[in-house]
Amino acid sequence: MSSVNKVILVGNVGSDPEIRFLERGVAIANFNLATTERGYTMQNGTQVPDRTEWHPIVLWRNLAEWAEKYVRKGMKLYVEGKLQTRTWEKDGQVRRKTEIIAENIQVLYRPADYRSPNAQAEEHTPEPVHTDNHTIPTLEVEDIF
Repeated sequence: MSSVNKVILVGNVGSDPEIRFLERGVAIANFNLATTERGYTMQNGTQVPDRTEWHPIVLWRNLAEWAEKYVRKGMKLYVEGKLQTRTWEKDGQVRRKTEIIAENIQVLYRPADYRSPNAQAEEHTPEPVHTDNHTIPTLEVEDIF
């Protein structure tokens, strides 16, 4: 039996994507996506507050370049991808970070003040963007630091 590593999130972008290019000219972008579970009131009157989770999103190649142009803080996005955990050592301590490697993104909502880089030529939401799973490399520690 095979295994499945699939993540689907719908949430709000916390900050504009940060893009950089690795030595090999490969684009990589990062941003955080917030998902919120709404609070509620229990039968005994106890208030359970909203709970927000922040998810680190990693984008590669064309998807990273697309996000740099079109993704902005406050947008609501559909993000589909996979979990990847990287481990490294810093100051004698082993560190771990689990990220979502995005493979498909769709803009669901844009803030009213959003301005596309092609504002005159583009009156619609950008098309969903997909990547080929086989072209997303594993993030190497030396690529990050």
